[in-house]
Amino acid sequence: MTLRCLFVDFNSYFASVEQFDREELRGRPVGVVPVLAATTCCIAASREAKVHGIKTGTPVHEALARCPDIAIVEARPARYVDLHHRLIAAIQDCIPIDGEPLSIDEVACRLIGRERQRDNAIAIAHRIKQTLIDRGLAPAIRCSIGIAPNTFLAKTASDMQKVDGLTVLELGDLPQALHGLELQDLCGVGPSMLQRLRNAGIDSVEQLTAAPREHLRAVWGGVEGERFWAQLRGIEPTSRQRKAVGSVGHSHVLDPQMRSADSMRSVLFKLLAKAAMRMRGERCQARGMSLHVRFAGKEERFSRNMSFAALDDTPTLLQLMADALQPLMRGAASGRWNVKRFPPLSVAVSLIDLQPNAADSGSLFVERGRKQALTRVLDQVNQRYGNNRLYFGAMQDALAQGAAPMRIPFSHIPEESAEADLGATALVPDPSMNELWLRRLREFNVMAEHAHREAREHPGKPLPPPGPSPMHRSSGVGGWGRKQRDKSDDDGRGTTGSLF
Repeated sequence: MTLRCLFVDFNSYFASVEQFDREELRGRPVGVVPVLAATTCCIAASREAKVHGIKTGTPVHEALARCPDIAIVEARPARYVDLHHRLIAAIQDCIPIDGEPLSIDEVACRLIGRERQRDNAIAIAHRIKQTLIDRGLAPAIRCSIGIAPNTFLAKTASDMQKVDGLTVLELGDLPQALHGLELQDLCGVGPSMLQRLRNAGIDSVEQLTAAPREHLRAVWGGVEGERFWAQLRGIEPTSRQRKAVGSVGHSHVLDPQMRSADSMRSVLFKLLAKAAMRMRGERCQARGMSLHVRFAGKEERFSRNMSFAALDDTPTLLQLMADALQPLMRGAASGRWNVKRFPPLSVAVSLIDLQPNAADSGSLFVERGRKQALTRVLDQVNQRYGNNRLYFGAMQDALAQGAAPMRIPFSHIPEESAEADLGATALVPDPSMNELWLRRLREFNVMAEHAHREAREHPGKPLPPPGPSPMHRSSGVGGWGRKQRDKSDDDGRGTTGSLF
């Protein structure tokens, strides 16, 4: 009885939820994006879209070229969380979940006693699938299930047969059962690790499973290599201790109507205010800040990193950001930064080098005390009457345009109290989801960055022809479409030189 874990992976989860809610999308290729703009990338693709080679990280323009009929849909995090709870409830009626959900679309369940017998474990898996059908969640939302000696192998097994698959890996099947996989099929082997493995002479899963523990420790550069070696052999490594929060931040791809200098500044202020409120919720203070602005048609970025005495009040942080943005704003005013040719594309801000409030020795300055008091009032009003009921004037443009709403973030759980705008759809608070968004969206971020890097390094890579098209082609959802570049378009790429 070597089976200890049953792993449930909901296939193409975000896209499947959209198809679940909208009958007209069922059976159609669907791509889910964080914002409806041609410059973003897919964070999820339906089964039908994957047939065309569209996957997480595929740029929208490439997705449209590969599949002109794809429906591009804006992500709805609150809805995904809502259905997540319904799916979890269905699973828990069949078998208890082991600890916290691993991700918004992945759940690990521990098998105990007679459940570890192969036939019994398979029966539980079939019961889960049938429960989803009985509750009306399937077949729109399907799951693949893997059963194996540990979580790593169970997750691997769940990926071996999609869609709606069921795969069992026992110790006696190892390592031969893994040899048909590619290295990048294994959880934890991304583009960077794949290159490191190849540099170490490991080009296949067969070579990886045969490598000594010490060799993998050297490749990974530490104990993670030993953990990986153990996981390949069915051993469940001890859980990592959760690290203290070291930073909080937000990033946002600007909607086309927000790609001006003033709107960019307003969105950054809103992101910083949200990050500061989250930081205070963690009972921490920041000793540094980093901000980044990316531009359409330009590789160069505007970045600033600041260090300062520990603080947590929003007015001071906003002033520090305003000062840091001055060179960029002066460049826009003087024309040195051609905003029309190189509009701001995305912005990000992080509060870094956090320390607990208890470590603060206090301040003798009256002005800081006033700003801290103002911040407390700000938090109290917004917590009682709705977020952004009281806000700083510099955020007005972003709020009026609905920019930077609560979305699926890249580095934390979305919290309604700190992130949802007034009147936005509420999330169900769930403290147990601490790692849920972090794990999944970190993967999205890595994949998206890799896709953009591939596009830059291989600009001539052929794509299936998009077919005859007028200036605008409808994506099939909400009338949003793509616009082909006109030769007279001033926003074209190609100009080099420094912006600042």
